[in-house]
Amino acid sequence: MMANPDRGALCAATSNKLAHAAVAQIETLIGLDGFVDEIIHVVDKRHSLAQYDRIQTIDQFARRAAQAAGQSANFELVVTQEKLGGNGPIMANALAAIGLRVTYIGNLGYPDIHRVFQPMTTRARVISIAPPGHTDALEFLDGKLMLGKLGPIAEITWENILERIGKDHLMAMVRAARLIGTVNWTMLPFMNDIWKHLLRDILAHLPPAERILFVDLADPEKRTRADLRGALEILEQFQKYLHVILGLNLKEAVQVAAAVGLPEFSEPESQIEAMAAAIRAKLQLGTIVIHPRGAAAAADQDGSAQFAGPFVTQPKISTGAGDHFNAGFVTGRLLGLSLAESLCVGAATSGYYVRTAKSPTLTDLTEFVRTLPPPQ
Repeated sequence: MMANPDRGALCAATSNKLAHAAVAQIETLIGLDGFVDEIIHVVDKRHSLAQYDRIQTIDQFARRAAQAAGQSANFELVVTQEKLGGNGPIMANALAAIGLRVTYIGNLGYPDIHRVFQPMTTRARVISIAPPGHTDALEFLDGKLMLGKLGPIAEITWENILERIGKDHLMAMVRAARLIGTVNWTMLPFMNDIWKHLLRDILAHLPPAERILFVDLADPEKRTRADLRGALEILEQFQKYLHVILGLNLKEAVQVAAAVGLPEFSEPESQIEAMAAAIRAKLQLGTIVIHPRGAAAAADQDGSAQFAGPFVTQPKISTGAGDHFNAGFVTGRLLGLSLAESLCVGAATSGYYVRTAKSPTLTDLTEFVRTLPPPQ
């Protein structure tokens, strides 16, 4: 376990490194999902056409729903925003805002790209292979409920990728990329098959290079434990060709720890650094990073670190916070920052986003890290 430096000194050092960072030539290849997200408030009391009180917590919503058992209930949903969604597009958009060169492959609309993804095409190279899914994101002060409609996800297959892109073109993009991101494993039923082809048909035929594979499982609760173990076994095979970073929120970390047979952690939120180190030792992956809302921790071959993020009790937006953390963390890793500094960049990228509902530029991020607020 590494000694965690003073938070203020760490932020100052990280900000200085970001101010001199060269990100514009870092090639990234991200995929593979795509959703149109509607950010929604659930109405508690309606006062007028323009005024209402929202249901503030998931517990309040759950109790209201439970009271309808055996009867019925009407919930009014107010759409506050329509935006690009899916773990991949949000992470790719965040990377592009920071200034990295992004190529995105996913289901963003076919044959025409959906309107919510059009601004992304000005910041990244976008290759769409299928229509998008749809998510109703019910936002509360203590979290969110993501209600997904997944029909088009069935078109995200290795065969469709090759048909739309071509093997030689895909191999060239992988060869050029320093970062490959494959996210939202839970919702992509053919991701294991895609990974196997990527290993066998692409990476095995490329010369060795310093590459990162970033993976976000995206809440695997609905997948079986055997299915999850199978995915983790494939990720272990990737480690032969590149450095695998597995990103987990707290719930996902607990699920992965159980799937690999680790003893139960009695207080997981206060044990995230130890949990990251234990999962990494069990799986022998390059890096494990765990990011609850209030802090983050990571472990790699050199040790582990933890960082207290700028948690805010009333964010402007929470959907996409984890994807922004992931974008910031891998940016730190690509820039050669230390584990603690990379956690700082991840937490700051997420913190800036939830406060402003905007993805930070490198300049925004540099300044925000310099004066990073303490957690509320």
